[in-house]
Amino acid sequence: MSDEISRDERPHGRPLPGTEGHGTHSVDVLERSSVPRDGQPQEMNRRLFMQLLAFRCPSDTAPRELASALGAALDAAGASAVLYEDVNDPLGLALLSWSEDPTDFVDRVRPVLGMSEFRTLTFRPELTMLGRTYATGYEDRLDFWLLEKPVNNVRNPEWPWAVWYPLRRTGAFARLPGKDQGGILREHAVIGRAYGEAELAYDVRLACHGLDAHDNDFVIGLIGKTLHPLSHVVQTMRKTRQTSEFIEQMGPFFVGRRIWASR
Repeated sequence: MSDEISRDERPHGRPLPGTEGHGTHSVDVLERSSVPRDGQPQEMNRRLFMQLLAFRCPSDTAPRELASALGAALDAAGASAVLYEDVNDPLGLALLSWSEDPTDFVDRVRPVLGMSEFRTLTFRPELTMLGRTYATGYEDRLDFWLLEKPVNNVRNPEWPWAVWYPLRRTGAFARLPGKDQGGILREHAVIGRAYGEAELAYDVRLACHGLDAHDNDFVIGLIGKTLHPLSHVVQTMRKTRQTSEFIEQMGPFFVGRRIWASR
């Protein structure tokens, strides 16, 4: 299996211990995998947060030059990030940053964007995306899949193209029995596995429950060497039962090519 897009998902979210009955409910926020490591099931209380911010450069500036200056300032601030050129806007740029500590978005990234040389950027809030990595329960190396693999994907110099979008499932999906949810998600996984094994498309999957201004459930990043397969996987997924019956909203889509990565 090449990537997260090729992994069998289980329905996101599981009953919290104690919620089946009455009385006091215990809350479990750990990420878990049922795949043993060193003879034990894996669990950890760590995950990666990733945020996409999009901007439009002034018409009298060169976006590449502004991106170069922004990248240098992000490096100086110690921010982990990549920058994209917006394919659909000749003056558009997007900043994808990540950290285990979400305060880095406000303590490292935000001060950079507040510098005088970047105040001319016009913020595009409709393209803001924020999410956190999560376990599906089948990870062979939980720490790698939650903390390293997403970064490897977005930083890989051979995979510069990216399509990012949020999505929201319908309430009807959440009401399905777990067995039915699993079958629907496996259909998605089989398709995704084929693209990953063919080295055509890789993904980053983030949960954004309560983190998204428009009440989306997930943020998806499709990453690859060329753009066409990323569009093709979206097209193919539309035929699945999950997308055709249980996705209430997808998008807006950001389509970009990476032009800078932090040190």
